[in-house]
Amino acid sequence: MKIRLTLLALALAGLAGCATYPAPLQGGYTEMTAHQASSGDHTGLPVRWGGRIIAVEPGENRTCFQMLGIQLDGTGRPVRSSDRYDGRFLACRDGFYDPAIFQAGREVTFTGRIDGYEDREIGEYEYRLPRMAADVVYLWGIRERVDVIERPAPWPWWGWW
Repeated sequence: MKIRLTLLALALAGLAGCATYPAPLQGGYTEMTAHQASSGDHTGLPVRWGGRIIAVEPGENRTCFQMLGIQLDGTGRPVRSSDRYDGRFLACRDGFYDPAIFQAGREVTFTGRIDGYEDREIGEYEYRLPRMAADVVYLWGIRERVDVIERPAPWPWWGWW
């Protein structure tokens, strides 16, 4: 009986530890990076991309986000310490998104379909950006860094045994 309870507790703990996407980001999407999408014509493919905002471009009827694509973790959030960048992309959505809230460097995840490509100059380099028609714009909270400083207990309790 104790073995069954132990196994049940372990199974529940394992399931509780599984990461899941927030409801707006769930669904089936093509596993393709923005860099891979820029090398061919993949118009119409459903994608889930995320990264850090480079620039926000509000227009008359829609807002476009120029993004630095970063691989996503198990919850759909851009990986914090990733050195693997997945290229740049544009994500456009109807409506106004305030650049004061959607500031450069903030993390965002989008879902939608690739609806075309735009050529942009980045410095002196001509860059082909895949453009996504976003259905979901998911702005992540700012990650706070907390430094924990531990001090040893006072003498005579530290380190002599």
